[in-house]
Amino acid sequence: MSNSNTIAGWVLAGGIAALGFSIVSGKYFHAGKHERPEVMGYVIEGVEASGGADAGPSIEELLQTADAAAGEKVFAKCAACHTINQGGANGIGPNLWGAMGKPHGHVAGFAYSDALKSVPGNWDWNSMDAWLTSPRKYAEGTKMTFAGLGKAEDRANLMVYLNSQGSNIPLPPAPVAEEPAEEAVDAEAEAGADAEAQEAVEADAAAAEE
Repeated sequence: MSNSNTIAGWVLAGGIAALGFSIVSGKYFHAGKHERPEVMGYVIEGVEASGGADAGPSIEELLQTADAAAGEKVFAKCAACHTINQGGANGIGPNLWGAMGKPHGHVAGFAYSDALKSVPGNWDWNSMDAWLTSPRKYAEGTKMTFAGLGKAEDRANLMVYLNSQGSNIPLPPAPVAEEPAEEAVDAEAEAGADAEAQEAVEADAAAAEE
């Protein structure tokens, strides 16, 4: 009887220890929680990265030097769903001839999603840039499955190419360079005043020697 109680006691103690270890390890390793790692182990082509737009020059600045020929190469990613020649047939997506500057959902006979048709305004530079960055964020519920273009240079080149295909709307104005900060202007003026004062002292000294 004593041996049975001893064995039962050890079994119970072992179970309690295992349960405690499971709870501690679960808290430490976040067991059961599907969390995105901070650094992805690999990149899946065509899937946009998290964290918003990339840093660097603005899209308005990039458009000033964008290359339509480079944009045509980027368009190869779109060609599986879209045609862009004048009078081209709709595919999975609408024909894109003359799309820049036109209202959302302008191609007659194409079954746009309600999400995209409900977006007000036209396809201007800013709206097209936002759409190409992430269609799903631009029009939540869109049928467009493309993840987006992460590189602003690719978007600028592609938009210039799209614009050359039957649209030719004006480019946005180049960004205006920021004026120097007021503190910098004041410091420069103060330095100039000090220099003028020093020159006057030197001139007085030279006159006294004469």
